[in-house]
Amino acid sequence: MRKSLRVRFRLQASQSRLAEPTGILTILTTLFSQFELSAPLMARLDANKFETPTPVQAAAIPPALLGKDVLATAQTGTGKTLSFLIPIIEQLQKAEGRGAHALIVLPTRELAMQVEKAFRTIRTSSAQTVALVVGGMSEGAQLDTIRRGARLIVATPGRLEDFIKRRLVKLDGVKILVLDEVDRMLDMGFQPAIQRIAGMLQEERQTLCYSATLEGSVKEVARKYLKDPVRIEIGSVMKPTENVELRAFDVDADKKQELLEHLLGVEQGSFLVFVRTKHGADRVARRLTRSGHSATQIHGDRTQSQRNQALRSFSEGRFRVLVATDVAARGIDVAHIAHVINYDLPKVPEDFVHRVGRTGRASAKGVASTFTSPAERGDLKRIERSLQITMKRFKVRAIDMDAVNDKLAAENAA
Repeated sequence: MRKSLRVRFRLQASQSRLAEPTGILTILTTLFSQFELSAPLMARLDANKFETPTPVQAAAIPPALLGKDVLATAQTGTGKTLSFLIPIIEQLQKAEGRGAHALIVLPTRELAMQVEKAFRTIRTSSAQTVALVVGGMSEGAQLDTIRRGARLIVATPGRLEDFIKRRLVKLDGVKILVLDEVDRMLDMGFQPAIQRIAGMLQEERQTLCYSATLEGSVKEVARKYLKDPVRIEIGSVMKPTENVELRAFDVDADKKQELLEHLLGVEQGSFLVFVRTKHGADRVARRLTRSGHSATQIHGDRTQSQRNQALRSFSEGRFRVLVATDVAARGIDVAHIAHVINYDLPKVPEDFVHRVGRTGRASAKGVASTFTSPAERGDLKRIERSLQITMKRFKVRAIDMDAVNDKLAAENAA
């Protein structure tokens, strides 16, 4: 039986303004085989057990295959990457000449590396070469791949703009541009870089734009770089997915570590623990290791090689716990994360959504626990009001773990 997916959409009426929602787009699809995809690409999807598209894939892929611009907002963990890689691969199969035909721009190295890996997984030919252009890694190897005619460039704005300024890369052959996690790039101050990068491209191109929100400067980017886009909105982009159970633990600051270790002892699966500072990440990971837990950490002071190794080891299950600063909030795509811990509260509600989105991915269930000291209670309430959510409350006093266990058991039974 086919499912009916209802997706709100907007069309950009002109270059000066975005139109208001004009209707409901009903998409009937349950399988990738129902899209008009080439046989080689279908074979790659089948080989990797991609059968049923997520809502954002079902909504974004058909118009993108038709060459239309797309402006999409969706919750994190909804499968956005495949929704733009599939149209890119279809175009690359028909593209002539050498050099970059497609460009994907993203905010962080980790996210760029995830996208590059996903592309290599489903590309239909080794001739569909990809160049990863990011900071913190050897630029010689990146430039060599570009010079040998890479068909796709996956880049962070800073390193790509550096190559452009030094006239080391040409983008005049790019026919499809993807701007992913646009809101995050703007938060990081990359708006001038995006403008200069887009200025290097031909005007007659297809642009696919993805963002967790559509506010302020994100709208400006949409107005400047998209032409008559299909507007896709999947669910509420400013709320955690319903697949994630939200818990809040009222606990003294000096007891957070003990509570974390207790949860590791009574709950199953891997843990992603978010802390505020680099030193905090090192400290929490060291304490966990001393207590016998397999833990590693990822933050901005670690080298790219160390970050890659930590993420790979966590992904492969060699470490049960990854302790991270927000540098990892959007760059981690690990399917098996069972529990996200907000050891420290994030600075803004948007970061809470992105942290929590690391679990409960692709319709799986997940748990997100937030540790709140007395000094942080007001900040927690502001996050709940802003996101219009209510977390299940657990009050921890003198680390009465028997009481915590009893309440967890009661909640799970309910």
